[in-house]
Amino acid sequence: MKAALLAAMGWLAIALGPGALAQNNEATKDAEAQSDYVIGADDTLRISVWKEPDLSENLPVRPDGKISMPLLNDIQAAGLTPLQLRDSITEKLKKYVADPRVTVVVTAMNSQRVFVTGEVNHSGPVALLPHMTVLQVLGQAGFTQFANVKGIYILRNENGKQVKIPCNYKEMVKGNHPEQNIAMKPGDTVVVP
Repeated sequence: MKAALLAAMGWLAIALGPGALAQNNEATKDAEAQSDYVIGADDTLRISVWKEPDLSENLPVRPDGKISMPLLNDIQAAGLTPLQLRDSITEKLKKYVADPRVTVVVTAMNSQRVFVTGEVNHSGPVALLPHMTVLQVLGQAGFTQFANVKGIYILRNENGKQVKIPCNYKEMVKGNHPEQNIAMKPGDTVVVP
């Protein structure tokens, strides 16, 4: 599939000129990055089955990680990427529909969250976007006038234990310690003392 897509992009690039290939490669990388998203409980999905409107609907992912579809009943969705879920639904629908064409779109990413607390203007959950960093989370939360921006830390659960990861905001924005601007993971808590 990727080979056919790349070949088609190559012919298109020849037809459109040299700048087209660079733009198409960026679009392919964006699509691959989006396919890395793992569905979780509380997400909302749009399941579309081509030419089967009765099987196409918006579905919430239940707390047990499953969705319910006509004909198929309960299907595990949490822990799968949209492409993996598409393949699973397609395989199960083959019993009822000839050559089913399924599309899975995550319309609301509610399962991927981090939390911000302490001396911030907006404490609470923050929707976690792909490749989001601590600076981006702090940019959404904002600081109060009493924030100790040199003492910020992240609380993260790793292998069942809570780990404290220090982040000096002043040093990060100066570019002195870019390694502290780590990618956030679901469930992380950013603490601004």
